[in-house]
Amino acid sequence: MTKRIIVIGAGFAGLMSALAAKRLINMNFQQTSEPAEDIEVVVIAPEEKLVVRPRLYEENVADMSAPLGQLFNTTGVRFLQGNVESIEVETQQVVSVNVTGVRSTIGYDRLVLAAGSDNILPASVPGLKEHSFAVDHLERAVQLEEHLKNLPLLPAALARNTIVVCGGGYTGLELAAELPGRLAKITGLGSDTRVIVIERADVIGPDLPVDMRPLVLQTLERLGVEVKLGTAITGIDAGGVTTSAGEHIETLTPVWTAGTVATPLTQQIPGEKDAFGRLMVETDLRCPQAKAVFAAGDTACARTDDHSDDDDDDDAAATHPQYTKMSCQHAMPMGRYAGHNAAADLLGRPTLRYSQVMLGTVLDLGRDDAVFVARCGDEAAIALSGAAAKPLKRWINETLIYPPSADDLAGALEAGNPANRTVIPAGLGC
Repeated sequence: MTKRIIVIGAGFAGLMSALAAKRLINMNFQQTSEPAEDIEVVVIAPEEKLVVRPRLYEENVADMSAPLGQLFNTTGVRFLQGNVESIEVETQQVVSVNVTGVRSTIGYDRLVLAAGSDNILPASVPGLKEHSFAVDHLERAVQLEEHLKNLPLLPAALARNTIVVCGGGYTGLELAAELPGRLAKITGLGSDTRVIVIERADVIGPDLPVDMRPLVLQTLERLGVEVKLGTAITGIDAGGVTTSAGEHIETLTPVWTAGTVATPLTQQIPGEKDAFGRLMVETDLRCPQAKAVFAAGDTACARTDDHSDDDDDDDAAATHPQYTKMSCQHAMPMGRYAGHNAAADLLGRPTLRYSQVMLGTVLDLGRDDAVFVARCGDEAAIALSGAAAKPLKRWINETLIYPPSADDLAGALEAGNPANRTVIPAGLGC
């Protein structure tokens, strides 16, 4: 009887989960001669494409996706188009709704939840949903780009020429640094455009490495981007935003980038969640109270450090544990481990302990600049900055995070190998 692994989501974590599962299933067939088709891998997602979400702050955003149909055909992954409505853990079934509104139920033996995240839209900010833009999903980013291109058609006014980025985190900073160059290309706006970043924390980029912040502020100042720290957005209307300082900033373009929350589907899985709604998973990315469910990407909160000696009171990792962040540099390896482990569990093999000690943060800072900080545990140091870091950021955005070639079965499956480590090509300054 055929067994089934369902992967919910076709983003970075979902794609890598599917490839990793197929890789191990095929390896098992080669080693034992058991039929590979005894375990099928099914991906359920709204569309058969990977949205390159880290690039949605860039221009020409409609092109920021990669088709997955041929890759799935090559690797033997079955795709079902639909939005998952519910996960029934007790009966191990998933209910999804397709584009015509038809519901279907499909059972699973193992499940990988990799359905991503959304912007947090606080109900405490009146007008937020009605009057703001966002870049957390492709459709919203396309809407923002079309709006920017149409600004010159509107009467010249302060509100027309002012862009307010609500949130000074990773996404907000990359968008803010990108906007001056994009606005300069939009004829008819003139040179009196303003880009303002509003961040409620007292520091820019609260989640960024400390050493990165001065460079970020210097670059934003050089680009003419204004920064307001220790300030929250308290309201948004058709003519602007109101801040906690009582200021009303005239703008037709408030862009909300402040905060992220995991897909609501995590709430259907029993077990502890973190402040972002992510499932607190075991060392192999399994959900503790739903043993047939694994989670990866923005749906999971996992230890990244080497926690093999947690029983040792002197172990620094046990004292200061490191956890995953909502970013593709975590999502891709987490997907590899989750998919591999889901398949291993069905095949009766040991699962692998997820660990990702070496990390890096690469922040795009406009047309000519970027900054790269390499991290290992609590230690962080600037490795590249300015124009020297730009080729690395471009390689990440345009090559590293894209799907493998569908023309090479072995290479495509190897992309799902949990042992994969990012190797920066020579010539990128590292």
